[in-house]
Amino acid sequence: TRDAIDTPFKFDGQQYVAIDTAGIRKRGKVYESVEKYAVLRALTAIERADVVLFVIDGEQGIRQQDKTVAGYAHNEGKPIIIVYNKWDVIEKDHTTMNEVTQHIRNEFVYLSYAPIIFVSALTKQRVHTLVPQIQQVYENSQLRIATSVVNEVIMDAQLFTPPPTHSGQRLRIYFASQVSIGPPTFVLFVNDPELCHFSYKRYLENRLRDAFEFEGVPIRLILRKKNVN
Repeated sequence: TRDAIDTPFKFDGQQYVAIDTAGIRKRGKVYESVEKYAVLRALTAIERADVVLFVIDGEQGIRQQDKTVAGYAHNEGKPIIIVYNKWDVIEKDHTTMNEVTQHIRNEFVYLSYAPIIFVSALTKQRVHTLVPQIQQVYENSQLRIATSVVNEVIMDAQLFTPPPTHSGQRLRIYFASQVSIGPPTFVLFVNDPELCHFSYKRYLENRLRDAFEFEGVPIRLILRKKNVN
């Protein structure tokens, strides 16, 4: 079957449900329509999941379908852990893990916040670390920060690195607040959202990550124009 399979299990007294999706194989091994169906089932499973384990097959490497699924999980705001499987069959030396990590980071730039775990489902290498990591990134996705603390971080960031000017105007951030969790979402009230370059928005996100434990979790920043009377 290519359908997702729900498997309840308990770990350290906590109940979990693993939504095991069908593997997405290379074109040519099966009919393309079946593979499209498998991708759609994976996307549906992502919508249901609290945490996504994005599994990369160490033998096959990264494929376009992997990027489709990972991008969807990111856009859905799901906590993500990158699991590099079949580490036992990879020929390696003391630099291999760093090299593979860098390759993954280059291919999935938007998942820079996601931890990477190298495992072997066959030999069980590091498999025991997955559930504690799942619990941690889920807790990170539920983190709420007091408004006063959020403002302190954002205002300090603005003072340390002022926004660049655009057509003689400069972005001004008046107030910031966290409005939701799962994923953590912050609203920044500004003079003009159009003045915020994507690089400065990324800078603000990084400052929030430096200040709080958001490993494995996408952060959303929403800029709104503040009405100045």
